[in-house]
Amino acid sequence: MHTKEYHDHSSPSTPRSHRESSTHASLSPTTPRNRESHALPSVSTPRMYRADNGPPSPSTPRLRHRKRYQEDIPGESKINGIDLLVNDQDKYRSMWIRACSSLWMVIGFIAVIYLGHLYICAMVVGIQIIMTSELFNLLRRAHESRRLPGFRLLNWHFFFTAMLYLYGRILSQQLVNTVISDQFSYKLVGMFIKYQMVICYFLYIAGVMWFILTLKKKMYQYQFGQFAWTHMILILVFTQSSFTVANIFEGIFWFILPASLIAINDVAAYLFGFFFGRTPLIKLSPKKTWEGFIGASVATMISAFLLANILGRFQWLTCPRKDLSTNWLQCDPGPLFKPEYYSLGTWLPNEFPWKEISILPVQWHSLCLGLFASVIAPFGGFFASGFKRAFKVKDFGDSIPGHGGFTDRMDCQMVMAIFSYIYLQSFALPQYDSVEMMLDQIVRSLSYEDQTTLYIRLSQIFKERQLGNSLA
Repeated sequence: MHTKEYHDHSSPSTPRSHRESSTHASLSPTTPRNRESHALPSVSTPRMYRADNGPPSPSTPRLRHRKRYQEDIPGESKINGIDLLVNDQDKYRSMWIRACSSLWMVIGFIAVIYLGHLYICAMVVGIQIIMTSELFNLLRRAHESRRLPGFRLLNWHFFFTAMLYLYGRILSQQLVNTVISDQFSYKLVGMFIKYQMVICYFLYIAGVMWFILTLKKKMYQYQFGQFAWTHMILILVFTQSSFTVANIFEGIFWFILPASLIAINDVAAYLFGFFFGRTPLIKLSPKKTWEGFIGASVATMISAFLLANILGRFQWLTCPRKDLSTNWLQCDPGPLFKPEYYSLGTWLPNEFPWKEISILPVQWHSLCLGLFASVIAPFGGFFASGFKRAFKVKDFGDSIPGHGGFTDRMDCQMVMAIFSYIYLQSFALPQYDSVEMMLDQIVRSLSYEDQTTLYIRLSQIFKERQLGNSLA
């Protein structure tokens, strides 16, 4: 009876027995179990019920069903086809977890900042290692990796070779001299710095040879894919970290301010989207909303201007580091950190307590950093969201409860660190060599004998100029 209900489309003149027999003949059941399963067909698959290799019956309507491709990420909820944070049923629990994790991260961040430049660099190295581990595991297939013993060790060989090259370039004779007092150790480290590029080059060549020797039949595609993925990770992670460390040695201020602006923008976007988000911003990240994006931009710009004034008042944050010691720094504030006073005019009432305000010149530069952090840097997060969707993962890791992995929190920081260094070198720092910079280069580049020769020649030049001025 069920078969007749779905498939009895023949002429009414056809006898009932003939129609039923023809229908069962087209289904061709071979076992009672098959006959029973075909007796309850599914409406969504009518094309199954026709003779093998035969054309469909003219009287049978053809139902077409388009295959819908969805890139659903676990843990996302959809309301009317739109993923919005405001519609999450567990949003308050998620918010509480994120808040607790953020609080612990802020406390740890402040503690490391208090310890000084060297500890901040150590924190950057630690974050590098964790991010690299998360990214290495992202495309790793356990079944394939088990067939390649030592292949994961090869990836870390490339990682530490890149680390040796990067931080070897940052070190200098002057920096090493501040922490190494033994003459033999100083010469040994000096020789390493001198031939650091050669050492790193042959370490890399050794890694390439190791990779070629481990190539295994029927595994070529996976191995070369992992080889390319490893190099992309090194480019992304070490490019960002090299600019970050360079900013730290120019002054902790230039590390704290950009990193804080990204964190402020992220939190503000979350809160504005949490309470007011209605309009989706971009399909790559469905929970991002225009309300959160615009609200976070305004909050970030205001925070940048105020935070630069607060941080710029601490001298030990603004001084550049010339050695590897861990003590607090003291220096004369640069032009960017000397306050300028602006009169509020006579249009204010006499009862108003402030007649003028002090603004640090660096605050105007902070507006440019804030604008970049609120408009351009979020696209680093959108890129990461698209990447995760391409590989159907929700987060890069689970190191931070409520946030995912360290890579999830550093996606925008990578973009911001590079821009901060470029902006600092191009617009903020003086474009001429000061006396202190020239002396640093002389002490770092010339030997004691060359420095003595330079001193004697400079003395002769000064005497000749004094004699010429007296005769004139």
